[in-house]
Amino acid sequence: MTKLNEIRDNEGATKDRMRVGRGPGSGKGKTAGRGVKGQKSRSGVSIHGFEGGQMPLHMRMPKRGFNNIFRKDFAEVNLWRLEQAIEAGRLDASQPIDATVLIAAGVIRRKLDGIRLLAHGELKSKINITVYGATPSAIAAVEAAGGSVTTTKKVVVKAEA
Repeated sequence: MTKLNEIRDNEGATKDRMRVGRGPGSGKGKTAGRGVKGQKSRSGVSIHGFEGGQMPLHMRMPKRGFNNIFRKDFAEVNLWRLEQAIEAGRLDASQPIDATVLIAAGVIRRKLDGIRLLAHGELKSKINITVYGATPSAIAAVEAAGGSVTTTKKVVVKAEA
């Protein structure tokens, strides 16, 4: 029986960090792997993208487009992925399908801001699925197979003036 004060890592499980600048015998002495003289050989270098006072290239290039910081990022699921998971036995078509079921089945990795159902591929199984949003053709394909799609997307209704 091992005692708590005798517990240690297995032989070779850990490796000491390289100690640089500790003499020529260490293999990383003198310049310590940094080359030679100048600002880059010292700590606290701040010259990435600096062009000697000239306007740097990344600042000379024009800005393009618009980046919406409030944009939602969806996990997209195609019909063929659902059918593939059902045929493989990872999804039970008789049970309701939602985000947690899809993650457990390995169809998606994470929920993100919601799941969006897309119509690529063919669906033969009758399923009842709950998603954030779905394309009209995906809804039509699921209903044609005898299933139903429930969307949780909140529809904003503007007040009449």
